[in-house]
Amino acid sequence: MKNVEGVVTQALENAKMDLSDMDAVAVTVEPGLIMSLRVGMQYAQKLARLSGKQLIPIHHMEAHALTARMIQRVDFPFLVLLASGGHCLLAIARGIDDFLLLGTSLDVAPGDAYDKTARELKLNSLPRFHGLSGGVAVEQMAKEGDRNAFPLVHVMTSRANCNFSFTGLKISARRQIRAEYERLGWPESEVLPNAADICSWFQYNVTYHMARRLQRAFIYSEMNELLGKSKTLVVSGGVASNAYIRSSLEQVCAAYNCQMVCPPVKLCTDNGIMIAWNGMEKLLSGRDFSQDPSTVDVRARSPLGVDITKEVANCSIKLPKLKIQDT
Repeated sequence: MKNVEGVVTQALENAKMDLSDMDAVAVTVEPGLIMSLRVGMQYAQKLARLSGKQLIPIHHMEAHALTARMIQRVDFPFLVLLASGGHCLLAIARGIDDFLLLGTSLDVAPGDAYDKTARELKLNSLPRFHGLSGGVAVEQMAKEGDRNAFPLVHVMTSRANCNFSFTGLKISARRQIRAEYERLGWPESEVLPNAADICSWFQYNVTYHMARRLQRAFIYSEMNELLGKSKTLVVSGGVASNAYIRSSLEQVCAAYNCQMVCPPVKLCTDNGIMIAWNGMEKLLSGRDFSQDPSTVDVRARSPLGVDITKEVANCSIKLPKLKIQDT
């Protein structure tokens, strides 16, 4: 509440514009932390009343999904994988506000699993990782490790759907870390000497799980002709900043003759630009997405599009073997 006015004022000054130059006010209203959403919504209501501009409510996940269209031409329909610290989902984007949800995380998000694993490994005690997120620390440390140092963790292999689960991987990592401390007799206050191996193994497990779900999404989309001839996968969200995950998913895309598009790293994590872009797409669509400022409200939970996860599971799609090469 203290910062929002200064942020908006600075943004307008940097753009050498004022409120009268705007065509509309776009604001995230769902899903997210309710208090944070409310701060933004109430300030947007104030701006809309002061300026007389229309107010366009934005769905946070829809904004992530469409960010890539700001960078290059991506025509509907396309497949989208959103992976972050709070979400992981696969969907078909058929229009600005038209999505089919193929799969979603049943528990925690991949970013959360990364952060908890970094904490278990005490990576933030190493000077080179000071100020970095757990996900970035694990990714950097993994470059020095052997992903095959420990056996692959098989996740939801008996469930032929596109849903994700990262709790098991998080728990497996914690158990492996504790087992290594005991096996090596290493002081628990220090970072394990083979922490890089654990990071590499953990990252490969997470990536493999995501890649297998993506495989099934491609097959289901082909079976039901949901993507057309020119197939595109958009990967966005904070976890999409991970270069190893990106390169691995590109291998899956190549196997299914699909182009992969990722927004620049700075646009993968939560940002105001993607909200503005989504508002602009809606404003230019010719449809009226605006809402009376006095009736706008926020929602902490809000699924993306139409949920067809059960239809995907009912197809019982078996997957061919998958091998991810280190790049």
